Amino acid sequence: MDAVDQYAVFGNPIKHSRSPQIHAAFAEQTGQALHYRAHKVELGRFAEVASEFFRNGGRGLNITVPFKLDAFEFADELSGRARRAGAVNTLARGEDGRIYGDNTDGVGMVRDINDNLGWSLAGKRILVLGAGGAVRGILGPLLKQRPDELVVANRTLEKAEALAELFAELGPVSGQPFEALPGRQFDLIINGTSASLSGDLPPLPSHILSNEGSAYDMMYGAEPTPFMRWAAAEAAWAVSDGLGMLVEQAAESFCIWRGVRPDTRPVIELIRQSLSH
Repeated sequence: MDAVDQYAVFGNPIKHSRSPQIHAAFAEQTGQALHYRAHKVELGRFAEVASEFFRNGGRGLNITVPFKLDAFEFADELSGRARRAGAVNTLARGEDGRIYGDNTDGVGMVRDINDNLGWSLAGKRILVLGAGGAVRGILGPLLKQRPDELVVANRTLEKAEALAELFAELGPVSGQPFEALPGRQFDLIINGTSASLSGDLPPLPSHILSNEGSAYDMMYGAEPTPFMRWAAAEAAWAVSDGLGMLVEQAAESFCIWRGVRPDTRPVIELIRQSLSH
């Protein structure tokens, strides 16, 4: 392996990952010499392949579906936010050879919403759709922003309630079934389900967005997602996909590894343009 520091993203599937393009842009912008690649890991082989990567001098990994729980188990040391999320999307090898695990998803989304979009989270009524791993990673950072209320809605009530209980000490969070939503209004709805990937829409009642309500889909693509189109039809004040979150969580990882924070705006623009080509 050459002298340039090695980084990678592990996932399965991984073909469509934008991470190599994002980190190459960060490296060029900040004058960092590194090599970053996407690596498809066979199911059941995460620990073996990650061990080999770090044994050969690798410095850091991004982790995507379906290995965030494997990475959680693999790390020698966990950040507080990773421990609470129960999932790891960033691994870094320290000078002592120990592997540090972090979760940058939630802080990436909050930074995109606050800094890039200019939306406020403090004092807002927030509805989060879904109770899977993606949602687990964002609840802690969201509650740190001191919303007035945070509701996790899911088809399976037990999952939503269990997740809410896990984060209850951080703020006003509750779990509810979709059937309980009619008649409620929220200032921000975040789609953390994978419905957009299959062109579906969570079962949302009309008039659930407040007058100045906004909508955020953690998924992204060249075209607006079904959830974004639904929100626009509901006269949402503002609508966004999760591309900014993808770049912001990557910037947080980059900062953990390299000690320098890149400017994300030109990189978000770069990736946005590449999606439409």
